[in-house]
Amino acid sequence: MKFNVFSELEFEAATAGTLILNIHALRTPSQTILEESFNIDPYIKFEEIVSVEGNRLVRFEVNDPGSIKVNYKALVDNCIKVTDHSTSQEASLMHLDRSILPYLYPSRYCQSDKLYRLAHNLFGEIDSPFKQVMALTEWITNNVQYLSGSTNVETSAFDTVTEQQGVCRDFAHLGIALCRALTIPARYFTGYAYLLQPPDFHACFEAYVGGEWTFFDATRLIPLNGMVKIAGGRDAADTALANIFGDITLNTINVGCDLAESQFDPIYYFPDYMSGLSYPV
Repeated sequence: MKFNVFSELEFEAATAGTLILNIHALRTPSQTILEESFNIDPYIKFEEIVSVEGNRLVRFEVNDPGSIKVNYKALVDNCIKVTDHSTSQEASLMHLDRSILPYLYPSRYCQSDKLYRLAHNLFGEIDSPFKQVMALTEWITNNVQYLSGSTNVETSAFDTVTEQQGVCRDFAHLGIALCRALTIPARYFTGYAYLLQPPDFHACFEAYVGGEWTFFDATRLIPLNGMVKIAGGRDAADTALANIFGDITLNTINVGCDLAESQFDPIYYFPDYMSGLSYPV
């Protein structure tokens, strides 16, 4: 599936400073960048760097006060894999690749250690990791209200359980924390989302089941095969849209993700009982 994605950001600088942006689509075996452009107005020299997590960052210095407009566009060819998890078993921690291990630990926004009892009381008796993740995702959908503007950048998974409201970021953090509490590796990622209304960046999570990363979205706001990945990490701290150093304010964001071809695969808003979707990496 091919998607046209774009983002337009406008900053206002009161002083000199540095910006590190995270809006470029990832290059992975399942996600090919066919065309891409990135522009800053007024022109500022920039460099692309790759984070420890593999995210594509753009860094540049702002030397003078004033308005800075950033425009990113890309044509992305994406593919997904449907996997039967009916026989998936719990992964042995002794045999997990070391790159997977950080996604088992509590992190800033995903305090799995604080949700251990809740996770095991609700989902501990379910007999397979995939079914556990399916069940906890459905539980979040049914018990947490999606409410724009209800949380802020300090809101954690523990807060979301308490307040029972949040946005996509909070839904993803809670899913990750519950997975990790059940000893299921889980990671956070952001992307451009097809059919999301209103258009915006979207956050979801992946759980490591059956030896691969499988995609889940408790908001059920987008088709699972309609996501163009931007960045991944332990939680939102690893995938911030913009890291700003200096007296610089992000004033406006405009985001889009449209189908670039007439054919579209069946729309999967959530996995079925035994099959999950993944973006091979």
